[in-house]
Amino acid sequence: MPASVDVLVRGAGPVGCALAAALRDSRLKIAVLERGTSAASFRPIALSYASRLILERLGVWQRLAVTPIETIHVSERGAFGQARLDAADARVPALGYVADYAGLTRALRESVADLVSPHEMPARCVVHAEGSTADASEKRYAQDAVVGVVSVDPAAGHAAHERFTADGPLALLPFGGRYALVWSARPERAAALAAAPEAEFLAELAAAAGGRPGRPIACESRSVQPLVLRVSPTRIAQREVFIGNAAQTLHPVAGQGLNLGLRDAWDLAATLRDAADPGDAATLARYAARRRLDAAATIRVTDFLASGFLGSNKALHAARGAALMALDLFPPAKRFFARRMIYGPSALP
Repeated sequence: MPASVDVLVRGAGPVGCALAAALRDSRLKIAVLERGTSAASFRPIALSYASRLILERLGVWQRLAVTPIETIHVSERGAFGQARLDAADARVPALGYVADYAGLTRALRESVADLVSPHEMPARCVVHAEGSTADASEKRYAQDAVVGVVSVDPAAGHAAHERFTADGPLALLPFGGRYALVWSARPERAAALAAAPEAEFLAELAAAAGGRPGRPIACESRSVQPLVLRVSPTRIAQREVFIGNAAQTLHPVAGQGLNLGLRDAWDLAATLRDAADPGDAATLARYAARRRLDAAATIRVTDFLASGFLGSNKALHAARGAALMALDLFPPAKRFFARRMIYGPSALP
């Protein structure tokens, strides 16, 4: 059967719609396959400055309500070391931004609404952006995440807090005067925290987070999410490409999953835009080579942060504290780390 479109994007989430938006002014005929819709609940998401640049070029950034992250405080509970990353360290106006995932999805989908179809169709290149594949390798972390939206006194400003505990990392991301919470813990403890009376939960959170973020006074929308690392065995197949969560699903510790997916979409659009045949094996191989370093490095860094700060061994505890202090005292290292988390491999000298 002859192809009816050049590129079929399977999945109408943010990454799939970003790819379609990036290709819509090319000579390629694009379609986005959407199989059913689901009402998305409120879910704050961290966007890097590089993702802002992508979304600006796609014309959707100005439609989003975001809170900038100007500073990130990194610490370990009970340890002497800590680090502070500022936007000035990376020479950007903000290290990142916190937005509503549903609002981001809606803005991107509306930008390509005329390309969205519920019907399967033959294509010269099929892009999988519909989520994890059945043959992806999976690492189940010994943690689940308690997520919610926390009100504090005084109100949150523009600083994010990444706190490592013996159970796992705790992240507080500023969003409209409150914090989006992602608190990793052993599954049984995560379940107990999510079900605890609010006063008990807030007391536990205050003890784990320390005093810097402010005093927790309320928490809405508490729930538990399992934490896994899933990696597709390949980024390309015969006339097929895998991007976003179809290529890799990451632990949320550094907020890198969606940002990596948006970079997937941007680089794929750049590769396909001028291709005579978007599904040609050589064209797809160029894309895979282009993404290899960024994807591999981001997966390794995220996995290390999720696993490397666990446990209460005193020697490791001291070593981690010393590492954070060294990072804080060495500006070139801070700059590299911040820019690596923002831009991917373009942070390399």
